Amino acid sequence: MKILILGDIMGPSGRQALKDNLHNIIKKDNLDFVIVNGENAADDGLGITKAIAEDFFKYGVDVITSGNHIWDKKEAVDYINQENRLLRPANLPEDSPGNGHGIYTSKNKNFKIGVINLMGNAFMRKSNNVFKEAKALKEKFVLKKNLDFLVVDFHGEITSEKMAIGHFFDGSSTCVVGTHTHVPTADTRILDNGTAYQTDIGMCGDYNSVIGMNKESSLKNS
Repeated sequence: MKILILGDIMGPSGRQALKDNLHNIIKKDNLDFVIVNGENAADDGLGITKAIAEDFFKYGVDVITSGNHIWDKKEAVDYINQENRLLRPANLPEDSPGNGHGIYTSKNKNFKIGVINLMGNAFMRKSNNVFKEAKALKEKFVLKKNLDFLVVDFHGEITSEKMAIGHFFDGSSTCVVGTHTHVPTADTRILDNGTAYQTDIGMCGDYNSVIGMNKESSLKNS
């Protein structure tokens, strides 16, 4: 079973990289499932549109996760109710459109793969207590009972909160990966009870930048 998880697809350069490379990577490595975080995929790096999401699915993406910018493009509010492969953080207020989790079928082997999208509480958009939501979802998504694999995308600002969620799901999920900071961390490892973990998997975008944004603009505003 081969699952590819890509961090924040950042703006036009990130989308182009996905368009140019994903199909070949899927074919070359015989990938079974692809998850990307798409909340920064719009032209200005803020939000995602229906057209962009549908392009991603055409390229071979199976599920799109998100985070604090999920509603930055108004059309996403309606589209997410129609498309269960686009997720928003599960711990957003209960009346939020769409879903923060789902169970999907892999491309090649018909495995059931659960995907949970969570968002941190520290320095992020107002959301419900992420650990309470995580506890409820851990009881709902049970490995080897109602699914074969479980992936958690934790979209958060601070490393300690991400690490705590990693340990919380250790043994209950296949992997926990962090997104949001756009900078990959060098702590990829297998936790004590078998869950794969990385604090942040970085971004797909222009690295000659400031987290994918124009570096000159950032320097002028310093």
